[in-house]
Amino acid sequence: MTLSIIPIPVLSDNYAWLAVDAATGTVAVVDPGEAAPVAQVLGRDGRLDLILLTHHHADHVGGVAELRRQYGARVIGNGADAARLPALDIAVAPGDQVAIGESRGVVIDTPGHTLGHVAFYFADSRAVFTGDTLFSLGCGRLFEGTAADMFGSLGRLKALPDNTMVYAGHEYTMSNAAFARHVEQPHDALAQRCADIERLRAEDRPTLPVALGVEKATNPFLRAPDVASLARLRQQKDSF
Repeated sequence: MTLSIIPIPVLSDNYAWLAVDAATGTVAVVDPGEAAPVAQVLGRDGRLDLILLTHHHADHVGGVAELRRQYGARVIGNGADAARLPALDIAVAPGDQVAIGESRGVVIDTPGHTLGHVAFYFADSRAVFTGDTLFSLGCGRLFEGTAADMFGSLGRLKALPDNTMVYAGHEYTMSNAAFARHVEQPHDALAQRCADIERLRAEDRPTLPVALGVEKATNPFLRAPDVASLARLRQQKDSF
């Protein structure tokens, strides 16, 4: 079964992702940093069954309480980080399955940005919700984990099929593209991606989702061959 997925811009540069199961009409939202934009899309009499959380940061969970109150949605998140997340109705662990109606996904362990960070991968929909671990042309800051943690997390995401679409938590792609051009030797794939990004933003359109295969060819963090290289890139990006 497949999901219909749309972006909901929230806060200054976040995305919440609305996912609707085609078979059942079950509705989920991933990482609602604020409630009002989500409620505006759903409408007063709309349906919201599930809230999926990748990590505990306020810009990803800030809308949970209001959406739960308004729609009665159940909250899914990493049980190991339950103390820092909104109250969980369904606590999951890496390797567990999650269901949005008949659409089945799996929880992937993706620490680095935070220690309890997870991603949600729905193979039939060719979709992975990566939160703040993997961005287009970037990766998350290492607020809690190490470069080794992030390298392992990116490796698990990199192992997914090239046609998987990446649904990340922020519209950081323009700034990430500038950094990628700074650290990468010029190559056709990166030039094409940067041109696509400039066109999309000029049209005020999201740069996400993006095919994982494109990221494998252009994202310097996914292309890093080892932990030391990733650590150097992250340090450079932090001060870029």
